[in-house]
Amino acid sequence: MSKKEKSIVNYIVICINEFAKYSKITNREAYLYLRDYKGIESLKENYEAEHTIGLDDAIDDLKQVCIKNGGDIK
Repeated sequence: MSKKEKSIVNYIVICINEFAKYSKITNREAYLYLRDYKGIESLKENYEAEHTIGLDDAIDDLKQVCIKNGGDIK
């Protein structure tokens, strides 16, 4: 795995953990929710921009992506 790939994976794990805390759900539930409603896909596709903003903004972006794709956690 390249250094960039490791950075992306680490960033996604951090975002999942923070999303779980924000939403008051388990890390596993957060992972499944973000996977199902394209949050993780969005993090991968937009890593270059997302990792340069604060985690609060990244979580807001994740919420919007998931809601757009049928998610219901607000």
